[in-house]
Amino acid sequence: MQVTRKAVATSFIGGAMVLTLVALVHPSMLGLSTAPASPDHIIAQTQWGPLTESDRDFVVKVRAAGLWEYPVGQIGVQKGTTPAVITASKHLVDGHAALDTTCRKIAPMLNIVLPNVASPQQEGFVATLQQDTGERFDTDFANILRMTHGSIFNTVAKIRSTTKNTLVRALADQANDTVLDHITVMEKTGLVDFDQTFFTQTTPPKLPSTDVTPPPPQPGEPMVILTPPAGATSTPVDIDRIDANSGSPSNSGTAPSVTSTQAEN
Repeated sequence: MQVTRKAVATSFIGGAMVLTLVALVHPSMLGLSTAPASPDHIIAQTQWGPLTESDRDFVVKVRAAGLWEYPVGQIGVQKGTTPAVITASKHLVDGHAALDTTCRKIAPMLNIVLPNVASPQQEGFVATLQQDTGERFDTDFANILRMTHGSIFNTVAKIRSTTKNTLVRALADQANDTVLDHITVMEKTGLVDFDQTFFTQTTPPKLPSTDVTPPPPQPGEPMVILTPPAGATSTPVDIDRIDANSGSPSNSGTAPSVTSTQAEN
């Protein structure tokens, strides 16, 4: 992530924390740099409703978010110096383990290939926090996570309000609750610089797509699983009971059916 750090350093003047955050934080928490050219383009007809480019990208983004926030949460539990930071870290692990379970369940039902590693940019977030110590860790942790969650919040709402696919809608419901919870616990640390957070959310640096896109898994590569922590409180969506037409619980089981109009992920 040294390239992005250099690219933005000349545009923003301030303390070390400001430079770090502006260089690292991009509005997409969950993987892809920009919206697809035709986000409403239907790529598959499924028994749960049409699947669009935006729907598919959203599932990938949720998966990619967990691939960097889950380990960051584990790091925070060990390195956080305040009870509030440690609590926020536990919420990251708990929430993303549950979201990951939902993603891994619906992805094969919708013929979506999930990444096994986060984007290079997201891996940069992890590397930065691995190197931080003490109060610097706490401050960077709270601000990076608050910015990324705040930026994705509107994306989750848009998917929830526009998708016609009941599986994606159920994932969006879960993601909405999780993101709001994570925003809240970051704010409760008392370390969030709201002026800088809002500035970065509205004027993000432009990064190459290769920096913000998670790579596809290698053929035959085992899927990474984010294991729920002991005493987990977040619950995955009960996909088995989603009604194909309404998205509401149903006791009738129906075999998965996807008619793809575009095979690539």
